[in-house]
Amino acid sequence: MGYYITVGNGINYFVEDLNPTGNKTILFLHGWPANHKLFEYQFDTLPRFGYRCIGIDTRGFGNSDKPFEGYDYDTLADDVKGIVDKMNLNNFTLLGHSTGGAIACRYMGRYAGYGVSKLVLCAAAAPSLIKRADFPYGSDRETVDQLIEATYQDRPQMLQNFGNMFFFQHLTQPFSDWFFQLGLQAAGWATAAVANTWIKEVLFSDLEAINVPTLIIHGIHDKIVPFPLGEIQNKMIRNSILIPFEFSGHGAFYDQKDLFNDILMNFVENNP
Repeated sequence: MGYYITVGNGINYFVEDLNPTGNKTILFLHGWPANHKLFEYQFDTLPRFGYRCIGIDTRGFGNSDKPFEGYDYDTLADDVKGIVDKMNLNNFTLLGHSTGGAIACRYMGRYAGYGVSKLVLCAAAAPSLIKRADFPYGSDRETVDQLIEATYQDRPQMLQNFGNMFFFQHLTQPFSDWFFQLGLQAAGWATAAVANTWIKEVLFSDLEAINVPTLIIHGIHDKIVPFPLGEIQNKMIRNSILIPFEFSGHGAFYDQKDLFNDILMNFVENNP
């Protein structure tokens, strides 16, 4: 069922809480520029195996409030902490995809992993999405600058171009249209602001602070968060395992959804 939780300075977050009596809880943080519906094919399946699946729409996206400010990683992690507190969550698995993975990493560093027993990073934009003087991995700064400019000039075209890079497997046109609509539900200013955060912030110390079992899922054909970033996360995070998805791009949760769901459930149930 869906409802709203108010966090921070009165920001209303939309929460989808499926199977709230389930004994294994996963809190899902979606990637840019979509919302919690990105995990539809996990929500379809996992509750049947006893999982409680909680999806939230990041501020500025989906059905959550869309303030003009608050799109830095600290504030977004604070929002997650507010939801965790309001829902009295503990001993849960935190799963973040792309920017959601970056927010998950900041949550782990900023709040010492409060309540989290396991972490799952899927194509996470960490420790830096862009290449830097001392970090020759990730995307070019110019690519992000172009996304921001395109957001302000013609956001629907930007979203369509971005969607064309997102998956590796063949998509039907109706699915592509559905994915496109997820991006349109966001605010343009939030879409651009999060992209600016990729440029401004890094997560090196956050990765080093992670101290729970961590599963890293990364598609080897990822054109948005290149696969070497998953390898770096694996090196930096203690007690982590990297599973390359050989037939996936940025959206392994759909490209290889059955494998994704099986590996996720196995990790949650077999890693104390």
